[in-house]
Formats: sequence, structure tokens, C-alpha cells
Amino acid sequence: MSCVSRIIDVKESLWKDNEERAARLRNSLRSRRVLMVDLMGSPGSGKTSLLLETLRRLPASLRAAVVEGDLDSTVDAEAVEKAGWTAVQVRTGGFCHLDAAMVGSALETLGFGSGGMGTGEPPFDLVFVENIGNLVCTAQSDVGASLRVAHLSRPEGDDKPLKYPVMFRTSDILVLTKADYDEVLTAGGPAAPFDAGAVRERCRFLNPALRIFETSCRTGTGLDEWAACLIDETRGYRRSP
Repeated sequence: MSCVSRIIDVKESLWKDNEERAARLRNSLRSRRVLMVDLMGSPGSGKTSLLLETLRRLPASLRAAVVEGDLDSTVDAEAVEKAGWTAVQVRTGGFCHLDAAMVGSALETLGFGSGGMGTGEPPFDLVFVENIGNLVCTAQSDVGASLRVAHLSRPEGDDKPLKYPVMFRTSDILVLTKADYDEVLTAGGPAAPFDAGAVRERCRFLNPALRIFETSCRTGTGLDEWAACLIDETRGYRRSP
């Protein structure tokens, strides 16, 4: 067997191990009626801003926590905690995405038991995992979430579903962020056009079941509808047998 073949075998083994761990974690959380949401998107796509706006719209009866993933720094976790919510920071040091083991360790820190797979009444009903900014690796690595949410901002352009199809094919929800961007003037003149209709068409071709929301944290567009969706999803989990 060549060296290249051995490397491929190792990679396949790592992916398989992660998928198995993610499935166990997902089943454990589901049995405890906890919804975990994986938030994915490029750096600067507006994940943290949208997360903070979403948290502000949650009812007091819904217990929520956040797992923040970054290569370095604790900036996002600090922002979440400053807003009054519980957050755990995972620093990967160069790893381009979170995996189920990392998230399980974070859940353990949050009080979910060993590896995030304990028993009994959970400390939270809803857990957001803000993944590392990346449209490639995060789409391929299962963290054990039951809801996968992709973020795409207008400044990134409307061709991303063509360039990074796996992200949009494997997500349950797409949030088009920065809906007000066309109104913003840049130094060179009006912002580049963004064809939301083309994005919807391309995404629906890849994933007919994909739910799509359009939001703006600056103007408030779509934020209530987006938050209501997550509240309904979480309450549905709490009522599930």
C-alpha cells in the first residue's frame, strides 16, 4: 500500500469516527428534547450579529446557550456573554471547523454530562453552535446538530451556491443576511447587485426542501420571522415524545 493510500485511509477513518460520534450526540440530545443548531457561513457573513438579534427575541421561558468556534480569540463568546447569555468558546488553533468531539466537550462544560451525552433534565433547551467561518469544511463535518443553518450575505455575491454546493445541499435553512446592502454606498459607488431570486433558484435546485429567510440586522427586516421559526422548532422538540 502506498503512502497516499494510507493517508486516505486515515482521513476516511477520522470522518467515519466523527460521523458516528455526531450521530450518538444528536440522538442523546434528541432524547433529552434539546435542539442544537449549527450556524455556518463565511467570515463576515453576519452569523454573530444575527445570533445576538435572535437571542434578544427568545422568550424568557426558553433556556438557550451558545458554543462559539474560532481559530483563536474569545471575541464572539464575550459578545454573547455581554448580552446576558451563557457561552463557551472553543479555540481550534488552526483547525478549520468544529467536530462532534469539540462540541461534545463544550456541551460537557455547559452541564450536559460526559461528552455532552449525559442523562436527566438538560440545563438548556436550545444550543447554538456558531461554527468557524468557512463554506467548505463546516459543510462536511457533522457536529451532532439537528438543524443546520447556512448564512450568505449580499456582499459575498450570488454565485456562492454554484461554487460551494455542498453547504447549500446539506443545510436545512439558508439565511440571506445584510438584506439592506444594496442601499449602502461604497467608496466606488453603489453596492454590487445581488440577485436573490437567482440564489433561491440555485439553492432550490440543489436542495428543494431548503427553507430560506432574508434578514437585515440594521433595519430589522425578517428578524422576527427568523426568530419565530427557531422558537417553533425548539418548542416542537420540547413537545416531542
